[in-house]
Amino acid sequence: MFALLDCNNFYVSCERVFDAKLEGKPVVVLSNNDGCVIARSNEAKALGVQMGAPAFLMQELFDKHQVEVFSSNYALYGDMSDRVMKTLSELVPSMEVYSIDEAFLDLRNMPYENLEELALHIRQTIRQWTGIPVSIGIAPTKTLAKIANHYAKKYQTQRGIYLIDTDTDAEKALLATPIEDVWGIGRRYSEMLRKQHIINALQLANANEEWVRQKMKVVGVRMLRELQGEICYQLDTEPAPKKGICVSRSFGKSLSERKPIEEAVATFAARCAAKLRKQQSCAHILHVFLYTNPNRPDQPQYFNSKVLHLPTATSSSFEIIRYALRGLELIFKESYHYKKAGVMISGIVPENQVQISLFDGRKRQLDTQAMRALDELNRRMGRDTVRVAVQGFDRNWHLRQERKSRCYTTRWQELLEVKA
Repeated sequence: MFALLDCNNFYVSCERVFDAKLEGKPVVVLSNNDGCVIARSNEAKALGVQMGAPAFLMQELFDKHQVEVFSSNYALYGDMSDRVMKTLSELVPSMEVYSIDEAFLDLRNMPYENLEELALHIRQTIRQWTGIPVSIGIAPTKTLAKIANHYAKKYQTQRGIYLIDTDTDAEKALLATPIEDVWGIGRRYSEMLRKQHIINALQLANANEEWVRQKMKVVGVRMLRELQGEICYQLDTEPAPKKGICVSRSFGKSLSERKPIEEAVATFAARCAAKLRKQQSCAHILHVFLYTNPNRPDQPQYFNSKVLHLPTATSSSFEIIRYALRGLELIFKESYHYKKAGVMISGIVPENQVQISLFDGRKRQLDTQAMRALDELNRRMGRDTVRVAVQGFDRNWHLRQERKSRCYTTRWQELLEVKA
């Protein structure tokens, strides 16, 4: 049996862990630059707050119902996710971290006869150790576990757990799952299936396999078999290294001067390099892009990008920043108001398979030692404690985060204070 553990309204739950007065109140979390709603408490959902709704359109409703509104605090959410996953790894040895708030579990070798009791123990332990509420779906396959979890959350099942171990349990959950909510069904497939009068997961599970193969290829057949209880997907306990890494941000305000944009691009490049080093990889293709605000037709519009091929694959922040700034120099134009920039790297290879050019004169061993020291200091003292000077310190290009909570778990000066 497999299980899918999903943190309930994760970003909202993180905020509630450190602010008890938020319990029972409508709470929402906004996206970058406080733009759109990306997380809602159940109370906010009941008020009609829609996922993805622009915050300024919801302001009247927020005011009327005293909705607590927060800017996204990714440092807090990332750290709380790490705590949940580390707790989970102590309880279940075989697991796959699927996203920031989801994990698949392999329960086949667990010494528990009653899997619901195991799930309850996991749920209670995570709540006690981290403060985060979770829902757990258990089923014979990963796809069915997703369905079971969806059912547990949507219908507020007893104890936040739903177990599919009989045909009746499976039919109940499949019938209640709209076709677009099936794991692996995107917009194109959901529209096609609805035209064929397949509107829920149960109807798909009962579809003819040859018809599914014709319409949805081998991926659709695997999905069908998983819905029927046949295992097609095992746990991915060691995810493959990423083939491409992108870091981009919208600026907190439009920028027309080159210096703050250089600082932003240098910071994005440094983040890409750090992610490369974390997965022990190097890259030799770098893509820089820059554009104005498409939602401001009253201003001149401009979009451009530049792809650079590095002579030797690298993960050095020094090198990647240097090439990123060279790309920016080639595409930057004066007199425009820029809203977003980004750096993307590809051509990724394992660091032990890098081919050094015959004419490469760079002292790469020194780079490696410097990056190792930089990563260790930033791990111990906080991200960007040590940085390349061109990344700057003023950061007036940063996201607008007017309602951001404290970084309760990652900054000494923002720890909660307990007064006796």
